[in-house]
Amino acid sequence: MNDDGNEFFVDMASWETEQSDILKVRRIVFIEEQQVDAAIEVDGLDPQCRHVLARLRGSQQAGAIGTGRLKPNGQIGRLAVLKAYRGRGVGSLMLQTLIELSRSQGHDRVFLHAQTSATPFYEKQGFRPDGKQLIEADILHITMSLRP
Repeated sequence: MNDDGNEFFVDMASWETEQSDILKVRRIVFIEEQQVDAAIEVDGLDPQCRHVLARLRGSQQAGAIGTGRLKPNGQIGRLAVLKAYRGRGVGSLMLQTLIELSRSQGHDRVFLHAQTSATPFYEKQGFRPDGKQLIEADILHITMSLRP
């Protein structure tokens, strides 16, 4: 339970059956808020990835409030939390779930391309910059990694 009384949980999600919830969160965060081109955001790699969804507990609809994915190569990406739920531990719990998944798949390194504004969040989770900066979707990112 987070500090304002709302509960949420994070579960593995099936792309085949839950892509509408996954894409809804990503559309709101990346396409609407951050103005990322939809053609870039939906990259065709999702069927190959493992996904997580954060949902509100106790609601009839169990509405999706966050999502993230793990590529087969150990890269975490598309981590997104709806604005109203940021700062409540949703992103941290999803990230930890994806790190555990990476570990269970035998990866000795998990990495991500963090928006530079999110670097402190990832550093709190143990990620360290690899020093490589890049532009993705017209947003400055830095490669960060963690040895799970």
